[in-house]
Amino acid sequence: MYKSEAFSENLLDWFHKNKRSMPWRETNDPYKIWLSEVMLQQTQVVTVKGYYNKFIERFPTMESLIAADEDEVLKYWEGLGYYSRIRNFQSGVREVQEQYGGVVPKDGDAFLKLKGVGPYTRGAVMSIAYNLKYPAVDGNVYRVFSRLDDDAADIAKSTARKHFEDKVMAVMPEAAGDFNEALMELGATVCTPKNPICMLCPVQQHCEAFAEGTVDIRPVKTKKINRKSYRYKVLLVVNDKGELLITQRPKNGLLGGMWQFPMVDEDLSLAEIEDMLGMNLYQEEEWNHTVTHKFTHLDWLLDVYLFRTTDPAQGDYRLMSRDERDHYTFPVSMNKIYDYYLNHEG
Repeated sequence: MYKSEAFSENLLDWFHKNKRSMPWRETNDPYKIWLSEVMLQQTQVVTVKGYYNKFIERFPTMESLIAADEDEVLKYWEGLGYYSRIRNFQSGVREVQEQYGGVVPKDGDAFLKLKGVGPYTRGAVMSIAYNLKYPAVDGNVYRVFSRLDDDAADIAKSTARKHFEDKVMAVMPEAAGDFNEALMELGATVCTPKNPICMLCPVQQHCEAFAEGTVDIRPVKTKKINRKSYRYKVLLVVNDKGELLITQRPKNGLLGGMWQFPMVDEDLSLAEIEDMLGMNLYQEEEWNHTVTHKFTHLDWLLDVYLFRTTDPAQGDYRLMSRDERDHYTFPVSMNKIYDYYLNHEG
């Protein structure tokens, strides 16, 4: 029902009249568009706007990002999560500088080979920045086309991306960038996962799921396996100057290179903890607090304990004063713990 010029005309006309104002829509700079797409992965638009503006103010060009220290770059990303995104982005930008003279390549295959670039990012950047015909299939586009075709294909399967990319390419007009953005905008604001606003949909007349009354069961997506939960002790170790003990996570792996308060297995005894830290610990009173943090595939249950010490930091540990807090990049869970500590310790 949607495989006609009328479909793209209806969609683009609606988009041009109703698209939301976003700072990355005010530029044709592929670097800035690329950044926005990296930020928007797993993060809501309302959150990204503030981060994007601050990031671009500090790193307005690829050269400025390449020259920056990773710790500073992570600081400007702090709170967005999924920190491998920004590490990969900085590495990809560096590859552009080294391999393409600082110009983001217009060759989609070449762009796809850059660090951190996947099929969706390629489609978005190539079409929006250069108006090249590449599909940008994200969750919004899966949903829109599943409903347009009343398509029962399981979007959790590995074959789904190619299946839906072919659908998009079959109807993509010359205005490739606007078309991809319009599809994503439609999915984000009208053709939503729950309670879609079908009565206001600009392509309702092209939608088979609307005609068949199957909108609420499209798309089909099999459930993921059960999430795993891990419980740890987090140690707030404070000396007589009010400094807190911190340590850096390994560069590779979950939250790689970020700073945290010491985090140990839940069954570790006080004696084992003291041996690990190389300092004597004591509690003035019972003080504990639990924080839950959810990642994509697992949960952390963090039992937080407050200890006092008069010993210096040893080995990979260091003591941080409150004035030094902004010098370190902490994950969201550790920021929650730190804020709780400030509110309860004064």
